[in-house]
Amino acid sequence: MKESLIKSISKYIKLNSKEENLIETFWSKKILEKGDYLLRNGEICRTDNFIVSGTLKAFYINSNTGKEEILYFAIENWWATDIESFQKQKPSIYNIQAIEKTELLQIRYNSFQEMLKEIPKLERFFRIILENYLGSLQRRIILNNVLDAEQRYSNFLENYPKIADKVPNYLIASYLGITAEFLSRMRKKIKAS
Repeated sequence: MKESLIKSISKYIKLNSKEENLIETFWSKKILEKGDYLLRNGEICRTDNFIVSGTLKAFYINSNTGKEEILYFAIENWWATDIESFQKQKPSIYNIQAIEKTELLQIRYNSFQEMLKEIPKLERFFRIILENYLGSLQRRIILNNVLDAEQRYSNFLENYPKIADKVPNYLIASYLGITAEFLSRMRKKIKAS
């Protein structure tokens, strides 16, 4: 399992075998079954989580409608963490739940800080990961404000084909801010054209 984490890190920074072995000592394995929660609203996010296999959704419950609103999906070789809750060790405002059986590598907050002290070049790796995440958030905000629903769906399919294959349509609809029925009509229209 830890090989996939090392491979992910090695895309951005060069590690020697001593550093690879040291990194592995900080991480532990966790398996979530479908429906299990990694994090619940109000809990403190105690771990940073690298997905080895499976799919997670991050969501909150809209207090006005009572409906689940998807913030993001996370699949293999991605990260699933409430960054603010993890960094500040304060309660999360959303939930993270397994859509299917999911294998994770986790690192606790104090171990994460220790790992960065022991291997300072990992600071660069996590900075790059955060920059990529921030860029995708900014892009999503802009596209949600500029594109209509059909364009947002097409953009989603183009940019996240693996997620589209793994995630039920009603969750994709929630992510896009539309109803499942509207998504179904759009899909039929796209197939017909």
